[in-house]
Amino acid sequence: MQKTPFFKGALLRTQTKVLWRHLGNWLLLVLFIGIASGSASALFLISLDGITEVRGNHPWLIYLLPLGGLLIGWGYQSYGKQVEQDTAMLLSAYHQPLAQTIPFRMAPMVLIGTLITHLFGGSAGREGTAVQMGGAIADQSARWFKRAPLGRRTVLLCGIAAGFAAVFGTPWAGAVFAIEVMRHKHWPRTAVLPIITVAWVAHYTCLIWGAKHSSYALGVLPSLAFTSLGYSLVAGLCFGAAAWLFIQLGHWQSTTFKRWIPNNLWRPMLGGSVLAAVYLLTQNDRYLGLGLPVIAAAFEGAVLPFDFLLKIIFTTFTLAVGFKGGEVTPLFFIGATLGVALGGFLPLPLPLLAGMGLVAVFAGATNSPIACVIMGMELFGITAAPYLIVACGMAYLFSGKMGIYSVTPSAHSPAT
Repeated sequence: MQKTPFFKGALLRTQTKVLWRHLGNWLLLVLFIGIASGSASALFLISLDGITEVRGNHPWLIYLLPLGGLLIGWGYQSYGKQVEQDTAMLLSAYHQPLAQTIPFRMAPMVLIGTLITHLFGGSAGREGTAVQMGGAIADQSARWFKRAPLGRRTVLLCGIAAGFAAVFGTPWAGAVFAIEVMRHKHWPRTAVLPIITVAWVAHYTCLIWGAKHSSYALGVLPSLAFTSLGYSLVAGLCFGAAAWLFIQLGHWQSTTFKRWIPNNLWRPMLGGSVLAAVYLLTQNDRYLGLGLPVIAAAFEGAVLPFDFLLKIIFTTFTLAVGFKGGEVTPLFFIGATLGVALGGFLPLPLPLLAGMGLVAVFAGATNSPIACVIMGMELFGITAAPYLIVACGMAYLFSGKMGIYSVTPSAHSPAT
């Protein structure tokens, strides 16, 4: 029997209600992930500023690094065995979306572990902490909706974008980074709008809570010419080499230390003892913690030629022995100081070299050149785009296929 217009109208109204309900659930989930992740990142950043100030006022705390390592090892051995893989667990969950939900305890565990690392002077970053908190919050949030409006992969991408955008104050780069870092052939195209939305929500939430982000200025840029772009290309090769060294040294140390000291409780304690002994002998904390003052000084040209190399050694060692944190801020340090060191050979303004290095070493180490170019434009302005594109592109090509994030993508798994 042929349907009458009445039945067609009723069907259309039903479909419209279902669509609006789906969009409403979608928006609620995205807003919740953005607000929760932005708030967690704000708590982290504000706490980290306080922790860093305390350590600066009480440098003797560095001698307690072995105790900090012991606390972190004990905490993860007792309560965090399921989340020891940190960021790698997030990426594995994305590539295997049918795996178990990421435990919420990942968020407080990595938050506390990172704060302990920085309180006692470990050389580490902060993006890993924010991304892991965002991912854990997002994955758990999706369980609270009876009918999940977004697939799990989209939810995880939202968590990563939210954490990254909030901790660095770069929402566009956070959205692109979440997609690019996965390097997955079948990423869900419908995730673009949720990812962009959640990145901006998390960014503004973090600002509302009063968290502050670092800002840098490149000053007057040279006129765009083949010579200046050629010098940028040479700088990009050097930045890629630094990223390659960071990756290789980090992986080698992590594998070696786990083989030498398989006990997760003692490895960070012994590693902390080595770092404390180095400080005792040198009385120099320049390469401990985030290193934000040195990054700022790089844009004024006031750094040492070997700063980038020592930061590579300190950071890879700190993370390899089991301390918590991220790699990105140390990569900023490495890139910015290397850029200034290259200023002795390349006739480009030092602030421009520092800015290119800040994002290009990050691009090479994470295999995410597009996100890093966008981050550079958000930090330094769109006029720097040609130099950033050349530097990040060359660093990406020259740093090799391996990155700081261990991902084993399943190229044939469908997007969800």
